[in-house]
Amino acid sequence: MRKIFLLLSLVVFASCASSKFKEKWLKVKSPNTFKARFETTKGNFDIVAHRAWSPNGVDRLYQMIKNGYYEDVAIFRVVPNFVAQFGIHNDSLINKSWKKGIIDEPVLAKNDTMTISFARGGVNTRSNQIFINLKNNKRLNTLKYSGVTGFPVVAKVIAGKENVFKFYSGYGDKLGYKQDSINKFGNSFLREKFPKVDYIVKAYIIKN
Repeated sequence: MRKIFLLLSLVVFASCASSKFKEKWLKVKSPNTFKARFETTKGNFDIVAHRAWSPNGVDRLYQMIKNGYYEDVAIFRVVPNFVAQFGIHNDSLINKSWKKGIIDEPVLAKNDTMTISFARGGVNTRSNQIFINLKNNKRLNTLKYSGVTGFPVVAKVIAGKENVFKFYSGYGDKLGYKQDSINKFGNSFLREKFPKVDYIVKAYIIKN
């Protein structure tokens, strides 16, 4: 009986997993330009993405927004006068599914204030985490490390900038060093230990 229960649990788990992520989603191309709205605990902000800036990166951003990735996603790293970073999903299964690396591209658009880029730590490591530049971070255009140069911009905030600047920044870069715990324990870890963190409630494509 116990074996049957475990088998049924695995079937249900696999079913839920397949509904949250499908490999074919990674093959979807984005429009040349699209707009999206992010609803957050500090209010909304809208973005516009241009595929010409970083085709592979913009495709991934579109795929995640289109398939409901940004639901209850913590804006865990907010460093004043630098960046606001998010993208670690509360569901570890969803988070892991979207970790497939994006093929690297050159920096074509500058990391100016309110532009958005994927975080990365080496060759082909862009995946599911993005950051909003809170100032003109020109050094991120040419910074060389671990075999890559700079951070390719994929989009820009065009409305709700005032809400982006409201994201709680009191933890500074502290949570940037606790990503292993966030990945492992999700938002329950953040809400217990770092209760002032803000969140993306949801994100979706809007009409141009």
